[in-house]
Amino acid sequence: MNARRYMLAAALMLFAGCATRPTLYSWGNYEDVIYASYLSKSDFPAEKQIAILEQDYQVARSQNKRMPPGWHAQLGYLYYEIGKTDQAEKELMTEKTEFPEATAFVDRLLHNLNKVGRAESP
Repeated sequence: MNARRYMLAAALMLFAGCATRPTLYSWGNYEDVIYASYLSKSDFPAEKQIAILEQDYQVARSQNKRMPPGWHAQLGYLYYEIGKTDQAEKELMTEKTEFPEATAFVDRLLHNLNKVGRAESP
């Protein structure tokens, strides 16, 4: 009977430990924004997505949490879509700094961003 109680207590502690694990990142509405943008671009323009993501960023900062991988790259893409290439480049550089494993991918995006920027200049 005593062994049974110890096993039950150990199992409860194990499950409680799993349930209370803190999250590493502040996901906010990131996944919902991505999903909604794929459903209908016309109903969910870049400006609206930016506003939501920027608000999530402020909440994360107030909780001293980081944004998840890809978040800054997505925001950079959205800034690029509305013609704010300086802000797009800033967000891509932040993605590269926060997640060095994304360096090759982000460098390619930055290269393409600069190539497009030069082509659009008079």
